[in-house]
Amino acid sequence: MTDVDTSGGSEPLDLIGLSLNENVFVKLRGGRELYGLLHAYDIHCSMVLGNVEETVFEYVEGSPKLEARKKKSEMLFVRGDSVILVTSNPPKRP
Repeated sequence: MTDVDTSGGSEPLDLIGLSLNENVFVKLRGGRELYGLLHAYDIHCSMVLGNVEETVFEYVEGSPKLEARKKKSEMLFVRGDSVILVTSNPPKRP
């Protein structure tokens, strides 16, 4: 049997804990994405983010592309059941 390296944490949420007080990228249901400083989280993946840039992607009638709207918030609470993905490296956009 192969040994598994658990230096990053033994539980999945431990990986989020390694990102405390660092910027994270969070993808949410409903075409929303957040990038901000992770202040706190819980076992449900609810999070408190600071200096947040929120991007909302929406279809515009008559256009084949998604339209992106951006807004900034000083502090934001994210309910855990809306979280799809959390990473410390935001994806590159073309």
